[in-house]
Amino acid sequence: MNVFLTEAAEGTTAAGGMGLLGIIIMYAVLIGALWFFFWRPQKKEQKRVAAMLSALEIGDCVLTSGGFIGIVIDITDDTVIVEFGNNKNCRIPMEKSAITRVEKPGEA
Repeated sequence: MNVFLTEAAEGTTAAGGMGLLGIIIMYAVLIGALWFFFWRPQKKEQKRVAAMLSALEIGDCVLTSGGFIGIVIDITDDTVIVEFGNNKNCRIPMEKSAITRVEKPGEA
């Protein structure tokens, strides 16, 4: 009877159990996949947006996160003043982070 119990116990650990090394490898693969599919593209996008905002100049046409298209009139450290529409009196200060797209005057 004792022989059958030890053989059954050995069979379940060898066939069904993954072991500590298998679990560690599975977690490492999962973390690697998360980094590759989520964190890396997010960092690339943050670098692209930072480069776009650092190259912002007066006279550039911008699209805001609210959907407004305007021309940059003045730039400070964190804010820009954007002129909207044909009315030259419609100038609104806004955060640089509200700008989603920049077009240079010669590109359009």
